[in-house]
Amino acid sequence: MIKHTTKKTGDRGEDYTAAYLKKNGYKILSRNYRKSYGEIDIIASKGKTICFVEVKTRHSGTLSQPYEAVDFRKQSKIIKTATAYLIQNSIESECRFDVSEVFVDKETLKLDRINYIENAFIINL
Repeated sequence: MIKHTTKKTGDRGEDYTAAYLKKNGYKILSRNYRKSYGEIDIIASKGKTICFVEVKTRHSGTLSQPYEAVDFRKQSKIIKTATAYLIQNSIESECRFDVSEVFVDKETLKLDRINYIENAFIINL
C-alpha cells in the first residue's frame, strides 16, 4: 500500500482544481498566494469576478465533508489574505470565496470527483 504525503495529496488536488477551473472558463491569476497570516490556494477570475478558492483534498470514501475544515478561523485568514491581494494588485472587483472539494483514490491519487462550491462563505460585516 502506497502512503502519499498530505502535501503531495493537497498539491494534486490543487492541480485538479486548476484544470477544472480552466475547463470551465476561469483564468488562473495566482496559485499559493502567501502572506505571513495566511494562504490562498488558487485565485481565479471569471468575467468580472475574482474567486478566492480554498482546495480541500480527501481520499474517496472519507466520512467527513472537506468543506467542514474551512471553519471560521480559516475563513478569517482567507479573507485577510484576499484583502491584501486586492490591495497589492489595485483590484476593485466583485469577489467571492469558493471551496473545491477534491476526492482522489487513496492509492493512485487519481481524481474521483470534484465538488465545487461557489460562494462557500461570505463576509459578514
